[in-house]
Amino acid sequence: MKRPSLGALLNLGEVDHPSSLHSSSSVRGIFTFTQVRSRSVTMKRGGGRDSGHDSSEEGIAEKSKRLRAASEHSQTCDWGNLLQDIVLQVFKYLPLLDRAHASQVCRNWNQVFHMPDLWRCFEFELNQPATSYLKATHPELIKQIIKRHSNHLQYVSFKVDSSKESAEAACDILSQLVNCSLKTLGLISTARPSFMDLPKSHFISALTVVFVNSKSLSSLKIDDTPVDDPSLKVLVANNSDTLKLLKMSSCPHVSPAGILCVADQCHGLRELALNYHLLSDELLLALSSEKHVRLEHLRIDVVSENPGQTHFHTIQKSSWDAFIRHSPKVNLVMYFFLYEEEFDPFFRYEIPATHLYFGRSVSKDVLGRVGMTCPRLVELVVCANGLRPLDEELIRIAERCKNLSAIGLGECEVSCSAFVEFVKMCGGRLSQLSIMEEVLIPDQKYSLEQIHWEVSKHLGRVWFPDMMPTW
Repeated sequence: MKRPSLGALLNLGEVDHPSSLHSSSSVRGIFTFTQVRSRSVTMKRGGGRDSGHDSSEEGIAEKSKRLRAASEHSQTCDWGNLLQDIVLQVFKYLPLLDRAHASQVCRNWNQVFHMPDLWRCFEFELNQPATSYLKATHPELIKQIIKRHSNHLQYVSFKVDSSKESAEAACDILSQLVNCSLKTLGLISTARPSFMDLPKSHFISALTVVFVNSKSLSSLKIDDTPVDDPSLKVLVANNSDTLKLLKMSSCPHVSPAGILCVADQCHGLRELALNYHLLSDELLLALSSEKHVRLEHLRIDVVSENPGQTHFHTIQKSSWDAFIRHSPKVNLVMYFFLYEEEFDPFFRYEIPATHLYFGRSVSKDVLGRVGMTCPRLVELVVCANGLRPLDEELIRIAERCKNLSAIGLGECEVSCSAFVEFVKMCGGRLSQLSIMEEVLIPDQKYSLEQIHWEVSKHLGRVWFPDMMPTW
């Protein structure tokens, strides 16, 4: 018997005649077969442990009796008339295609398949088969969602590949969500930021549809998109009371004034992610006002594409101080993708950074300043440094950064003795210690064979340096 296509499965709700779906007796048959087979397998396994008993006529008769009892019990269970709330909870654990197949069993299950609770959260995966190996949401499914369930959607995300066609498809879907009130929206580029290839007006028009119709948007992730200041004003005008999370790194059409408008009006904002060029003294002061809730998470990407051509402004220490007084428990996460000569404006005075990630080479001087100016530091990741050992810098960080609990070192150099001293000073609070074996330089006190014992002793758990794969 040929299995129905996905399109046919998704159109089941259009069929009204009872004969189009399986009867309740068919449901009982499915579950009866499953239960009897399961019990039979269990008895066979049990028989292996006592073959003398099962080989007797009494044992065979007993098994037959049990099978008949199981069959009679299953016949009395009308699975097609299970409470819809129970079927709903089961359906929530099923993949969409399995859920669609299950909806063929009976009318009751088909009704559950179309219940709003199953369609509040959905992720559209838009990928072009010619350029991506990732799976894509079936076009028939997209049509059915727009037609029957768009007003049920609340938590929606779009994952698009690097093709312009996928980004256009996402905008086309957004522009049709006129009857829904989303609570969360995420636009995610899995590879190159394809939303940036679209005409700005086309993207803004589609996004504005969601901003206008969603009166309770609480989470918005629009990194690497052509969103602009006017569209943010529309967002604020319709969702200022509910917006709590905004992630918009690498949005070149947004100005500091645009993000300041969001901070001035959205007093419930708790998480914010943006590029450094949008950070200003005015923004920090707005986030520190009495009307604003305490910020929980602020991520800042400090990125330079052209060495020597990007100017980085300086944030006043008084602005940081006001910000941290208002939100003393905030996580301030900073990602640096700079060239060595561009670090001059940073770490000249104390800043409340808790997580620092250096994606390009960073000098000894800068890391030395980190130890002096970041007392709240919790996590430090250095991808590369150079050929000069970081012994003094690590010791300084251990001395001054009393909350440090995670560190990762890539293409750097540290003597084994200095590293052991660093771990000894930090003690058991180092919950994450990721150090490549090539980073550690043997000296007169410790060899590579000895260091893992010494480090493990101070950590209170077994530790080994990370190994570079050899393939």
